[in-house]
Amino acid sequence: MIKKDYYEILGINREANEQEIKKAYKRLAIKYHPDRNHGDKKAEGKFKEIKEAYDVLSDKNKRSSYDQYGHSAFDNGTNEFNGNFTSTGSDFGDIFGDVFGDIFGNKRDSKYSRGSDLQFDISLTLEQAVMGVKRKINIPTFITCDVCNGNGSKFGNRFKKCFECNGKGQIYIRQGFFSVQQTCSSCNGKGQIITEFCRKCFGKGRVRKNKVLSIKIPSGVNTGDRIKLSGEGEAGEMGAKHGDLYVNINVYKHSIFWRDGNNLHCEVPINFSTAALGGIVDIPTLNGKVSLRIPPETQTGKIFRMRGKGVRSVNSRSVGDLMCRIVVETPVKLNEKQKSILRKFEESIDNGNNGKNIPRSKSFLESVKKFFDNLTK
Repeated sequence: MIKKDYYEILGINREANEQEIKKAYKRLAIKYHPDRNHGDKKAEGKFKEIKEAYDVLSDKNKRSSYDQYGHSAFDNGTNEFNGNFTSTGSDFGDIFGDVFGDIFGNKRDSKYSRGSDLQFDISLTLEQAVMGVKRKINIPTFITCDVCNGNGSKFGNRFKKCFECNGKGQIYIRQGFFSVQQTCSSCNGKGQIITEFCRKCFGKGRVRKNKVLSIKIPSGVNTGDRIKLSGEGEAGEMGAKHGDLYVNINVYKHSIFWRDGNNLHCEVPINFSTAALGGIVDIPTLNGKVSLRIPPETQTGKIFRMRGKGVRSVNSRSVGDLMCRIVVETPVKLNEKQKSILRKFEESIDNGNNGKNIPRSKSFLESVKKFFDNLTK
């Protein structure tokens, strides 16, 4: 029998995001759940179909496999949906706890959720960003209490069985045709309650402390990049998971170079004589000094590419280039002798060469003359 497309079953398109998938599942699951359709085999089959589609499309890895291979991705004997479907109150709670908890104002998760994520801003020189660097940072945070190991009890072992859930950590609430399994609010799902609080953390399972971390900044990072350090955020209360630490990168402005992707750019001033006659100039790079040959008659704005002298990509082994833009510098603060030499040089260009030495100036003057001639016609 040909199976229906999972996206078609949930009534969504292939570009649907996680929230859209969950919303579609919620709407259909309420309609077809067997607890609401007692004895209706058609509804039960429909619900199984919906559940199968949701379990695949809500899992990134399964969805990727399904998008690439279709149903054949699960035809190797590992298809988890081939078993018989049964519906009980606890099954309903397990299926819908995460999706529907907000309907009743409670969620299955313990109120002691994972610790907060932290952010830390680091500023680097261009050299540090390009080469990579190790930095030590000091962050104020919550860490797991070392006296009670995060459980909040004195000496880590002062507990008694929770009377509310009888030590099970879960309670069941019946509301209409819904039977919902919820985390016990008295013990927060642990099945035990504290009889005597830890004197260091006062039952919170965590204490505030400055934490020193050594961070390795990879080569090639740039302003706006973000490094995630999993589990290095705040500790959660009562032993809940740590949050994450996000390190935001800022790179200082450099006195010589500016960066565009993996390429570096710089301006190279040269004097009039070098521009006209050619020569060799020294160019700074982040790996040391290199020589650049300037050909004769080089103009301002000419760009020379020095391959492999840029930045190594943080995501691959490719290396950018160094783009050197030539700027012909006009001499300043000339003495009388220098001025006299330049005047003679100018006369040698103007007399008898018909603009051969200054083609752009000649072309510009001819265009100006033509422009004014047209105005007077």
